[in-house]
Amino acid sequence: MTTLEETVRGALAPVFAPGSELGDSLVLDDVDVSTAGRRHVVRVVVDGAGDEPSDIDLDAVAAASTAVSQALDDAGVLGETPYTLEVTSPGVDRPLTTPRHWARARGRLVRAVLADGSAVLVRVVSVDGAGVHGTGEPQMVKGKPPRAKDVGAPHDLAWADLVRGEVQVEFRRAGADIEDLVADEHELDDEDEDEQ
Repeated sequence: MTTLEETVRGALAPVFAPGSELGDSLVLDDVDVSTAGRRHVVRVVVDGAGDEPSDIDLDAVAAASTAVSQALDDAGVLGETPYTLEVTSPGVDRPLTTPRHWARARGRLVRAVLADGSAVLVRVVSVDGAGVHGTGEPQMVKGKPPRAKDVGAPHDLAWADLVRGEVQVEFRRAGADIEDLVADEHELDDEDEDEQ
């Protein structure tokens, strides 16, 4: 039996097909249909096409929203039930479950959850048919600092061993040391003084 999500996904497939107006820049990442009172809430997640890490601009999301709304109305898959449409891009909390998700996370710090129940913190370097390749990142274990030999060590994670990835939010600029940040702050202070 086909679920409503699958029916909606089928109706939206032509909108994101390669060669279509949106298909060269966006892909349909996920569809969720829920009920709120007497209406459906249709949540459509779109992501950038291809495997290159990139952000999606608001104009692309707006164009996708218009095209998705038109496709749903034309197909009539929701019948006469009113619906609220939400079109969004994946948030940082979206789990990495497909090779394309992992490829788009290149350069990011990811907690990789493995099939044996363990987890490892890696910076994703590359993705191929064999799996995810990254480098080990420092992580505290029970309040103890990381072992120096684990930092920067290569990690090759086979697809069969991966359950999911969780992108980690980093509050520091990539590659920036505390000294760099302090130096930048002093330069700004000096510029402010020169202007006065």
